[in-house]
Amino acid sequence: MLGHDLTIKELTDAVGGDVSPRMVRHYHQLGLLPQPARSRGNYRLYSQHDVQRLQRIVALKQQGFQLSHIHKLLDEEPETNPAGTLMVQFQQQYRSVIQQIAHLRQTASALEGLLGRDTDCQLVQAEAIAQLKLLDVEAQTRLGGLEQLWSGLDAAVHAHPEAFQESLERLLPDLSDRSEIEVDLLSKLVLACGDVSLVPFVRVGKGAIAASREALKAGCQIVADVPVVHAALDHTRLAHLGCATERLIDDCHITNAAEAEQAFWQNEVWHARLHSLQDGCVLVIGYAPSVLFAVCEAIATHHLRPALIIGMPIGFSHAPAAKRQLMQSGIPFITLDGTIGGGLLAAVALNAIADSLIEKPDCHCYLGKG
Repeated sequence: MLGHDLTIKELTDAVGGDVSPRMVRHYHQLGLLPQPARSRGNYRLYSQHDVQRLQRIVALKQQGFQLSHIHKLLDEEPETNPAGTLMVQFQQQYRSVIQQIAHLRQTASALEGLLGRDTDCQLVQAEAIAQLKLLDVEAQTRLGGLEQLWSGLDAAVHAHPEAFQESLERLLPDLSDRSEIEVDLLSKLVLACGDVSLVPFVRVGKGAIAASREALKAGCQIVADVPVVHAALDHTRLAHLGCATERLIDDCHITNAAEAEQAFWQNEVWHARLHSLQDGCVLVIGYAPSVLFAVCEAIATHHLRPALIIGMPIGFSHAPAAKRQLMQSGIPFITLDGTIGGGLLAAVALNAIADSLIEKPDCHCYLGKG
């Protein structure tokens, strides 16, 4: 067949992924794909233009866009469908997705309430499952049954401390393909925020764990973007490793991401400090996405060569873009996909790596000398 005369099977093969002929026919019915020409034997014939359009549809669908929105994005001209109208529809879809996430989070919380019970709570756990079987029968006459169930479970937890590791083993996904240190890192990040669904969003660059351990063992410079991230670092271990720590934006009045972002934009001193950082340093960025952008730019212009970047800034548009740029920088990294982030998580990531190198010292005299 010529490149401009493809059968429906050849079309789906060219696009790849999970696209099937049945899916293509469905897109025809919805008007997403124009009806193709037909051969003398009444077979659908597709062109390279059809391949490109189907690739766009698949790519947008994978990003989470609804088919109705994809139709408008690909077909309607701006003057007939103003961007504002489409943005309103996107906002409605976003709210719907957030609502679904909230419902799923409720389901996850209920399951965590059962699965996260440690050995000491297993008898209570078995009793709870037995009571759950009765709830649908008794729901109409005893609407408060679920609340009573959880109250009964909660009454048993005060008898002993929580066994975090045991709970995590029940709740974490299969991590058998990860190294022991990376599993420990993921576990600590989950414990820092209480959200097991964080795990799929964690991105650890190739060689990042090894590079960071070598840098810490060599007593590298540790640079946090703001004072609150710096304060969350494990200064005891880092001092024993001989790692000096400092703040990039050295302003004690900064307490949130918005203030960090503005401070970095308004003061060229902080930009200039990036160029004075030592080669082989470790950067811990948990607040300002502009700091991560500036770091990536300094790397691209050969003004900065860190051993590792922990890039977990907060933000809804700039932060995801900065993280994508980080992952393409060629520097070992640990980051979180999308908008998820924060100073505590960034500090916990570094602390987990330091933890893999040295047991927590009993003596804190190093801090006093610092």
